[in-house]
Amino acid sequence: MPSAEMGTNSAYSDLEARFRRIALYGEVASVLHWDAATMMPTQGASPRGEQLSELRVLRHRAVTDPEIGDLLAAAMQESLNPWQAANVREMRREHKFATALPDDLVAEISDATSACEHAWREARAKADFSAVSEKLAAVIRLVRESAVAYGEALDLDPYDALLDSYAPGVRVADIDPVFDDYAAFLPDFLAQVTQRQAQKGLPIQPQPVAVDLQRKLVELLAGATGFRFEAGRIDVSAHPFSTGYRGDQRITVSYREDDPMGSVMAVLHECGHAAYEAGLPAEWNRQPVGQSLGMVVHESQSLSVEMQASRSSEFLGWLASKATEVLGPDPAFSPDNFRRLQQWVKPDFIRVEADEVTYPAHVILRTRLERPLLSGDLPLADLPAAWNKGIKDLLGVDVPNDRLGCLQDIHWYDGAFGYFPTYTLGAMLAAQLAEAAHKADPEIPQALARGDFSPLMRWLGNAIHAKGSYLETDALITSATGHSLDATAFKRHLHRRYLEG
Repeated sequence: MPSAEMGTNSAYSDLEARFRRIALYGEVASVLHWDAATMMPTQGASPRGEQLSELRVLRHRAVTDPEIGDLLAAAMQESLNPWQAANVREMRREHKFATALPDDLVAEISDATSACEHAWREARAKADFSAVSEKLAAVIRLVRESAVAYGEALDLDPYDALLDSYAPGVRVADIDPVFDDYAAFLPDFLAQVTQRQAQKGLPIQPQPVAVDLQRKLVELLAGATGFRFEAGRIDVSAHPFSTGYRGDQRITVSYREDDPMGSVMAVLHECGHAAYEAGLPAEWNRQPVGQSLGMVVHESQSLSVEMQASRSSEFLGWLASKATEVLGPDPAFSPDNFRRLQQWVKPDFIRVEADEVTYPAHVILRTRLERPLLSGDLPLADLPAAWNKGIKDLLGVDVPNDRLGCLQDIHWYDGAFGYFPTYTLGAMLAAQLAEAAHKADPEIPQALARGDFSPLMRWLGNAIHAKGSYLETDALITSATGHSLDATAFKRHLHRRYLEG
């Protein structure tokens, strides 16, 4: 154990034991959540909500135990090595967030989000926002209350406090200039890309493919990234995600016969998340310092695999041959056509299906909407119309119904406000990491052309995964890339791929 050198009677060793138990609560909750999304019967929703609520309260009580504060103060006076000191820093952060909320608010939020998420699934199927709006209103009220409490505890604006819970150290003042700059950059760049694409006409679309064949290709590609099936599994859910813990990584995808490559790119994305979790420092397992460093870094790992590597021209040449081999002959899988398919840029209204050029617009829209939703400046009843207008202004597309509009994402209905900005910040970090990785190992593109992810994953493992939360966000990014996060590498990447490639 990391605390062995200190003996078993120190304040620090006591904290380690307590936070190990706290981590176990989270592991159990992750499996219950996975089950609810994949195979739980419909009538299990209510008892599952109670189970998750109870677990969250137990975890919250463990983190907010009055003794924790005294132990943290005492541990800071002990002789700690750098990793132990970083562990205490992360414990203090978690304790500060947790003590901002009373037990009853934690339970109320858990109950409300479980009920809202379940109602969202039905409302989305019916394309009827009104069927979930009442439950979403309750979630927003509780998120607003928690944001105010977090803000008071951390001396932050409420929305900044929510951002910090997903992206430590990130503030509105950081994201607004980046997002405004990209919104200004997009129209002209998008016009150049679509004009260039038009010179060759539309690529041939793939023929429908049976789910069983898609599953074979999905499993082959997951294995290529290093996903270990003896320590994980791939299942089906309405919304792809990755969860689990060391030794048990759970990935989900969804399959459509008329979109055989959708499941492939989804699993590559989720394998990036899973690789990060699997590569965290084993010696600090179930300790705060051994956990992933916020969602900006997490999204950068999924997008390093899905966007930077798997949609590169080098890898797509290999993938086209594997698609033909596994899914069967199809003119769409000719190398040039296949590359154009996977690098095709087209404004649309679905975020999870968006190309990397237009994807940030979806995130910008959600960020612009969730802030007035939380402040009360945007009445909830006006959300569908505001959504439809926003996507029209940004991308020029018309949303046909609520299912494809404000009901398409689970995150707000699950209480995750302040989460969406991490997607685009993660994409920008992925581009920055790719430049650094290729500079450190120029053979990475050639390896990807053989379907070999190992050089890239080895670099990411050393630069990001193995560091856990030892460094704070900006220090980790600077350590890996040589400078703080900005959008310049992302813009260079887009220009190279879509205007020069």
